[in-house]
Amino acid sequence: MGEVVGGRVGELVVLRHGQTEWSRDGRHTGITDLPLLPEGEHQAQDVRRALAGRRFAEVRVSPRQRARRTAELAGLRETAVDEDLVEVDYGGYEGRTTAEISDELGREWSVWRDGMVPGDSPGETLAAVADRVDRVLDRVRPRLRDGDVALVAHGHVLRILTARWLGLAPEAGALFALPAGSYGVLGHEHRRPVLTAWALH
Repeated sequence: MGEVVGGRVGELVVLRHGQTEWSRDGRHTGITDLPLLPEGEHQAQDVRRALAGRRFAEVRVSPRQRARRTAELAGLRETAVDEDLVEVDYGGYEGRTTAEISDELGREWSVWRDGMVPGDSPGETLAAVADRVDRVLDRVRPRLRDGDVALVAHGHVLRILTARWLGLAPEAGALFALPAGSYGVLGHEHRRPVLTAWALH
């Protein structure tokens, strides 16, 4: 739980990296390490202005270059590179769109309902991702006593993290669409974890 710090409770800011070629095209980007597009760099710079008034006790960043560059351009000085913040491993669905996967299967496919491709490249289960983000939350909760904490990472992993913050199953991440270059704020109301703001730019 967060604690009152100088009259306020520390909040968790979750920032999705700016636009890349694959995020622009709706392609699932897990392990592929793509750079930001110029548009993505501009998005991160816009976030810098939005977050300028916050004091961050900790900034944890995914090791992927698109996340680290976003943090840099957003003015967030990383204090830790966290492997648990990498994006979902999509296995054989890496680089493919939902429409392509659905066409191949002959039915509507959803990462939230159906999981990853079976076979030699099965990818990662949502439960496994939930275990990762639970570890992240365990690490950052104590730091909320000292101020805000920023997590800079990827769309699906941050949506699952948000669900877990709220005490929900990882599949509930389906409810929290987070466009590239946007961020959300997770806080407390009467010591209960809540969603304070979402999909801000």
